[in-house]
Amino acid sequence: MSEDTHRQGKTIDELSEGDSLTVNESVSDRDVLLYLGMTNDNNPLYIQDEYAKNMDYKAAIVPPVLLTGIITRSVSKLLPGPGSQVVNLSVNFILPVYHEEDVTFTFEVIKVDDMKEVVTLSVTGVNDDDCRIVDAVVMVKPPIKAMLAGNDENESAEVSV
Repeated sequence: MSEDTHRQGKTIDELSEGDSLTVNESVSDRDVLLYLGMTNDNNPLYIQDEYAKNMDYKAAIVPPVLLTGIITRSVSKLLPGPGSQVVNLSVNFILPVYHEEDVTFTFEVIKVDDMKEVVTLSVTGVNDDDCRIVDAVVMVKPPIKAMLAGNDENESAEVSV
């Protein structure tokens, strides 16, 4: 069993507007091939450089769903973290991302809604040339306080992240 099993992300009470996170990523040829194999998406734009060049791209591009996956994975693993559930996602793909191109994603908590028990994150992705490649807004239900076995019903467990 993984040691992450009992790790929990930040609860809504531990999050504030302005909290932020930066994630640097690069999508490899292998990542794209795994995606194509899992989904049976055989769009030549994603794997054939010559085809992509004929479509006015510099080379084969990364499928947008892989960029979305980086966003949702970062929410699940880092901000707010394990136990979080994405409840709404809106993504605007501005420029194509090419295989092996570095992308920096910046996440910022822009709203904490205690009544609805959700936080809203703004996400911006830029490439090495500092050009925006993606903008997103993600609504997330953060994890609730975990109760550890053996604790009193009214006593919540302290879990560090």
